[in-house]
Amino acid sequence: MSALVITMLIVGGIALLMVIAYINHAVENSKLEKARQRADLLDRIRRCQDISERMPGQLMTPQLKLLLSQLQLQVSERLLPLDKQNARLKTDIDTLKAQVAQGESIPVKNPPQPIANEAKAKDVRFLLENLHALITSSVQGGLLPANDGKHWLKQIRQMLVLVHIEFFSTLGQTAMQQNQPGQARLAFERGVQYLRKQPDPTPYQTQLKRFEEQLARANAMVLNNSVPNADEPSQLTEGLKDLEDDWKKKNIYD
Repeated sequence: MSALVITMLIVGGIALLMVIAYINHAVENSKLEKARQRADLLDRIRRCQDISERMPGQLMTPQLKLLLSQLQLQVSERLLPLDKQNARLKTDIDTLKAQVAQGESIPVKNPPQPIANEAKAKDVRFLLENLHALITSSVQGGLLPANDGKHWLKQIRQMLVLVHIEFFSTLGQTAMQQNQPGQARLAFERGVQYLRKQPDPTPYQTQLKRFEEQLARANAMVLNNSVPNADEPSQLTEGLKDLEDDWKKKNIYD
């Protein structure tokens, strides 16, 4: 066997190994990309379900429920080719198609959830942040037109304002009922400040006026509670009485 033939065999062998390595690398990359896509789509589906189920009823509208169903349907249909053996996914797609077909007549069964403490306010805010991220990624992924995305991002900002309004209002009213006007004043004052610093406070003038009225009422109660009763002795009134007696004595001796 000549040296040329041997050289060609070696070169051919090296080339074959390189081709095999490239193919293996490409196959592995394809698997990794499909796994990444599958994980991303599953995460979007989970977000749609979580927001749709856990959003308080006072914030969930038929339009929002329909949007979440549409997005979940589109994402599920993208996932199906990557997960063809998933029977549950096929059932979910059929269910979502039936829901979307109802349009804005889609039923909304979310019960109202009072936003009565900071933990609940943070929980709802977390849901709204997830919704914001979902809308943004849906626009970037071509699932939602850009104009619709802008509309919903504006709606989310308004929903966040409503969460703060309910939170401060509930805190203040609860404090008033518990005869804690100082705590009520703090809650109503935070409500007033929050609404006044909104980029466009015009839509919230009614709520702002109510907060201002409640703040004035709480201020009056604080002032009334801070004025000692003339019929009841206190350290302040006793101190003033002693001071007056000393002043009279001083005048007599002078």
